[in-house]
Amino acid sequence: MPRRTASRSRATAETRIELTIDLDGSGTSKIATGVPFFDHMLTLFSRHGLFDLELTCDGDIEVDSHHTVEDVGIVLGDAIREALGDKRGIQRYGCAYLPMDETLSRVVVDLSNRPHLEFRARENTPSAPNFPFSLVEEFCRAIASNLRCNLHVELLYGRDGHHIAEAIFKGLARSLRDACSIDPRVTGIPSTKEAL
Repeated sequence: MPRRTASRSRATAETRIELTIDLDGSGTSKIATGVPFFDHMLTLFSRHGLFDLELTCDGDIEVDSHHTVEDVGIVLGDAIREALGDKRGIQRYGCAYLPMDETLSRVVVDLSNRPHLEFRARENTPSAPNFPFSLVEEFCRAIASNLRCNLHVELLYGRDGHHIAEAIFKGLARSLRDACSIDPRVTGIPSTKEAL
């Protein structure tokens, strides 16, 4: 089976992004977005999803991190969708409960070609230092919209903002890893519609 890879470039007045992903990798990464905490989260995403990921982003972080985080999600979602091709043989669904000390998240994905994000967390969920929690949701929304997947993210409980963000990013990685995986028992496209 050929490697499932994709490369993407995107340039706007707010960000310039170069990204390459290999869905059948070993979790190696080289990431530089200018936002250290986001780099940390994307490194975790690569490692726990077993996706090889190279990414650079030059964004307007002097304004804030919003454009960088959202635009990276747009490009990453689009690249994963391209790398999946017609989705023949994939498992399609993935689910991960991810504990991180006092925190527990649940992330569920369907690579359905029907974009939808359901993001549930209590009001006033704490942020990680220098990384607003709202950006975690923005990243997930960009992934769901551009990967065209049905993505459900729920923070079941947690107190530490770093742990909360990390549990969600790792949960996203593990659920996508399962959904993107090839199942030798699946023939063709895993849908009664014969298309995803």
